[in-house]
This record gives sequence, C-alpha cells and structure tokens, in this order.
Amino acid sequence: MKAVILCGGSGTRFSEETHNKPKPMIKINRVPILEYIVKTYIDQGIDEIILLLGYKGKIIREYFNKTKFKNKIKYIDTGKKTLTAERILKAKKYLINEENFMATYGDGLININLNNLLNFHLKHKKVATLTAVRPISSFGELNIKKNNLIKNFEEKSRENSRWINGGFFVFKRSIFKYLLKNQMLERRPMEKLVKNKNLMAYKHWGFWQCMDSKKDKDLLEKILKKNTKLLKFKASKK
Repeated sequence: MKAVILCGGSGTRFSEETHNKPKPMIKINRVPILEYIVKTYIDQGIDEIILLLGYKGKIIREYFNKTKFKNKIKYIDTGKKTLTAERILKAKKYLINEENFMATYGDGLININLNNLLNFHLKHKKVATLTAVRPISSFGELNIKKNNLIKNFEEKSRENSRWINGGFFVFKRSIFKYLLKNQMLERRPMEKLVKNKNLMAYKHWGFWQCMDSKKDKDLLEKILKKNTKLLKFKASKK
C-alpha cells in the first residue's frame, strides 16, 4: 500500500520558521516533523510514500534523499499555491494500481495503528475514512452517528469540539471523482462525501497533536522527550 503526504503549503501561521524552510521541515527535538510522519508509515509496513511538494520543496527532497528512507519515497512538485484537493489529484497517475491508499498532512503526529485503521476502512466499504481525534483545540468539527458514519463536516469550528478531523485518511481510488482543481480537500470534497454517505470516522483515542504554531511545537517537544517510545511501531503483518 502507498501513502501520500501533503507537504506543499507555506505555513504562513508559523512564519517565524517557515520564511526559510517548508513547515514540514520544522524540527521537533532536532528531527523534522515530516520525518516522524514518514517513519510512522514505513515502520508499519507502507511500501511507498509520495511526498506532495510545493513551497521550498527542494529542501524536503534534498533532505530525504540522504536518509535511509530514500528508496521508499517519491516526490511530486504540485505547485506552491495549489490547494489540498488538487495536490492529491496530481498524484492520481502514481496510484493507478492502488485500490486504496493512505493520506495525511505534513504537520501532525499520532500513535495510530494503521493496520486497524485500514481494516476499519475495508470493513465499511466507503470511499473515504478519516481519523477522528479529541484534541485540546478545534479544527474540523465532526458530527458522527452511532455507526461512525459522518453526517456533518465543519472545517475549523470556533466552538469546543468533541471529535475533530485528525487527518490520516484511507481513500478508495474513487476519491479522485470528488477532487477538483482549485479546491481544498476539507471543503467541497468532504461535504460531497458526507452528502453521499461515503465518509467514515475511525475514532482514535490515543495521542494526536498537530503543529500549527510555536506553542504546538514546544508542546510536542515536551511530550516526545517525556515518552520516547510514543511513536515507535512494529511493522504490520502482510
């Protein structure tokens, strides 16, 4: 199975660090956050990772070409100002033989069991499954029915939220029918998936934290220093 990681945005809300590097290359305890994400997938048996580059993508490419992961990584330059849905759409030709594939953002860490996530997705036979998390702050508020089918998706709610979109998706190949140019994945595509009853929520009760500010970065550094095994995984059985 393959995974795509969205790592092309300019990270304008973290400008104190992103003026000279892409947001996914901001370091958490001397390691780029993107490397933690890549390792999360590879440690659990993902065969290939496609990095969807944009803003200062050359820095990402040069860094990972020097790592032990280089043979499992491909790069697509998706443009500096391309929106998230179109970035994934540009990976379509690299996913021709994939009935399902995984996807996430380049700025969030999680201790998820990907094999369990995949099995949940396959069991429910929907076009998309997202990982629902319960963080301190709210991003994309979810209204989830008892059967885990999402009946409402509201991006970046200002209200206190019980479950939000934590990324770490599994998509059927048919997701490309929902993706159009000049669109955010989190807007019209998600709304249409909900309308068609094709978006499931896999509830993750463990650790998740995004890095949207220096405060988030400092928090992640404290958490990972305190629990060095938090993001260590055994490969999933084939």
